[in-house]
Amino acid sequence: MKQIQKLTNAPAVGKKTPSTPAVGPADDLPAAYWASLLGDARGGAVRAEKPIQAHKLSEISRHVLRVTCSRCERIVEIQKADATRFYGADAIWREVGQRLLNNTCTERTGLHEEDGCWPSFE
Repeated sequence: MKQIQKLTNAPAVGKKTPSTPAVGPADDLPAAYWASLLGDARGGAVRAEKPIQAHKLSEISRHVLRVTCSRCERIVEIQKADATRFYGADAIWREVGQRLLNNTCTERTGLHEEDGCWPSFE
């Protein structure tokens, strides 16, 4: 019994107390954690680059542009040089792709909400 009391009163050998308390589920995460998380290059939460459909034709580096219809599965490709010649260098790729699909659309129902193709840019 004396040995047990002696062990409980004696300081723990080799055990270090943590300098910062552990974070529980209800606690706020430290600011350093958020800074490292947001600063990580692999994190997809903060994207500085806009999607390709929001670019002007002059800003796109690809030579062949492709737009697919999610509804009828048609694929329309156009060379960037031809698209620039037809629609201008300042035209937005989303608008050009929508026009290309609508010019050859086969899904005409007559209803405005359901008419036409649904573009998916690659």
